[in-house]
Amino acid sequence: MAKGFFITGTDTGIGKSWCSAGIMEKLKQQGHNVVGMKPVASGCELTPDGLRNEDALLLQQQGSVIVDYALVNPYSFAPAIAPHIAATQAGERIKLGKILERYTQLKKQSESVVVEGVGGWLVPLNDHETVADLGAALKLPVILVVGMRLGCINHALLSAESIRASGSSLAGWIANSVDPQMDELQATINAIAQRLDAPLLGVVPHMQKLEVKAIASSIDISLAR
Repeated sequence: MAKGFFITGTDTGIGKSWCSAGIMEKLKQQGHNVVGMKPVASGCELTPDGLRNEDALLLQQQGSVIVDYALVNPYSFAPAIAPHIAATQAGERIKLGKILERYTQLKKQSESVVVEGVGGWLVPLNDHETVADLGAALKLPVILVVGMRLGCINHALLSAESIRASGSSLAGWIANSVDPQMDELQATINAIAQRLDAPLLGVVPHMQKLEVKAIASSIDISLAR
């Protein structure tokens, strides 16, 4: 079993966090200890405990053990904008070294870490590094969440090509039904599966609210490479 996975997506808002939670649930059902990590998050809310991100809180709560929020989400920003821009506005610079340090601490507390990226694979983190650099630095197999909507074939194939070009391993992909009105859903899934050289790990149905166990039941982690 992999020591964890890096979850990326074809875009922002396509269900990476929900799928990450489902993967964590699946691993727990199989008897593994697992924790989640959302290294960079924008669109955070100010709370008495500081800035908190809804997705990061979900991953924190979904873990086999509750770990400190600062480990789960090292970089949190209030504006819901590109993270490198949000960091600049906050007078910060996102550093991979800090993320890797927190990731190492999480690994000491659990056998598996599910790390969720921010946005898509090439989203900038600073002036010189992107999510792709983070994925390569973590050396985790990558799972690509494909938001099933018009245009997703191109986005999926370009993302897969970029993941491999970055030197990361594409363990598989998940079809997430973000658009309940999408025409020819199954035909589109088939088109991607025929062209993307990685196993389809599951098709997540459209959900109005989060149902972690239902997502877990839709995913077969054993198919991951």
